[in-house]
Amino acid sequence: MKLLALHSSPIPIHGISGRNSIEKSVFFSGCSLGIPANKRCTDARKSSASLDFRVRAVGSVGSSQKTANVNEPDKITTDKDLVFVAGATGRVGSRTVRELLKLGFRVRAGVRSAQRAQTLVESVRQMKLDDSSGSKPVEKLEIVECDLENQSGIGSAIGNASIVICCIGASEKEVFDITGPYRIDYKATENLINAATVAKVDHFILLTSLGTNKIGFPAAILNLFWGVLIWKRKAEEALIASGLPYTIVRPGGMERPTDAYKETHNLTLSPEDTLFGGQVSNLQVAELMACMAKNTRLSYCKVVEAIAETTAPLTPMEELLAKIPSKRELPPEPPIPAPKPEDVVVQSEASKPRPLSPYSMYDDLKPPTSPTPTPSSSLHLQEKEQAKFTPQKQQPLSPYTVYEDLKPPTSPTPTPSTASSLKDINVDGVVSLGSNSGKGMQI
Repeated sequence: MKLLALHSSPIPIHGISGRNSIEKSVFFSGCSLGIPANKRCTDARKSSASLDFRVRAVGSVGSSQKTANVNEPDKITTDKDLVFVAGATGRVGSRTVRELLKLGFRVRAGVRSAQRAQTLVESVRQMKLDDSSGSKPVEKLEIVECDLENQSGIGSAIGNASIVICCIGASEKEVFDITGPYRIDYKATENLINAATVAKVDHFILLTSLGTNKIGFPAAILNLFWGVLIWKRKAEEALIASGLPYTIVRPGGMERPTDAYKETHNLTLSPEDTLFGGQVSNLQVAELMACMAKNTRLSYCKVVEAIAETTAPLTPMEELLAKIPSKRELPPEPPIPAPKPEDVVVQSEASKPRPLSPYSMYDDLKPPTSPTPTPSSSLHLQEKEQAKFTPQKQQPLSPYTVYEDLKPPTSPTPTPSTASSLKDINVDGVVSLGSNSGKGMQI
């Protein structure tokens, strides 16, 4: 029995066995116990009585407890949100895992040894993301032990992932290993490509280097490391010939730039066989590959060369990718399935405007209002008939008519009585003034 200790991590760790057996992973307090399927544990009853653990077979799909047959991957339905990352403990691979988690993906991290994944798990545990679902990034990470030099176990490691990202490469520390570039950069990558082809993944992203297809300095100097660029080109050709939708990323030198390199150097992308020198940080390359996983149609069948420069303008990666020509014709987008009736109801309720008043929730508690009296129909008809025959007042032309009510009252004008006016008039037409006294002035 093999013991893989990961003391402080509850992350599922899956062991990959040989061709004729399927190895199960037993989880207990963050430890993974590898139990071959063709052997029995004599103390199983005693262990189950005292220990609480759960079992998941390698190659299982989702939360299913059934063992998946590696020879029948076509029955596996790919998960659009699941990405398999090979070389997840490397400098680029570990950063790629974190960038994918930031974008909402779930990640199966392929590693040679689960013990070496402890640093990756702790870095993911320290991530703080604003996730509306409330789940932590570490809950979306799954550690999978996988030896890419062994073809038989790779299909189970990929599982139902829809995207595969390959970040593996021969270690520079093993400079005296003559077979390193051939075994890792070519054969191990080819094994992963073959397994991804059988699994029918939706997209494959491969990380190589500048100068793989065309000799140019200073990139060609890397071939002094046992022809590493030649073997990387062999891996590129295997991916292109596989028929999978792919993206090949050829970065510049990544040894010296730190993560702060992006603050002074902006990313630039060029078509294949354009650049032979330049530098770019591991973080910038990781962000680029995560963006490609999010926008597979923008990166469909493209070969991209990436460096960072101080004179380059800050441009969104989506715009940079759109300028790179594709090697194949982009297939039409799949039809969008019609929404279910219950989904439409939920969307219509969600689209209702939110009331501004905080007291709207108490609308049902308001007391009933008294009904407003309405005039009878007969009275209403009578008023309409009267309105037809009522002459409309003409609007006065003077603007001062509005002040009619403000005029002071005028004193009445005296009018003479009828009898006195007759006395004052003589027959001869002489009007006498003061006729009451009998003496008057004749006019």
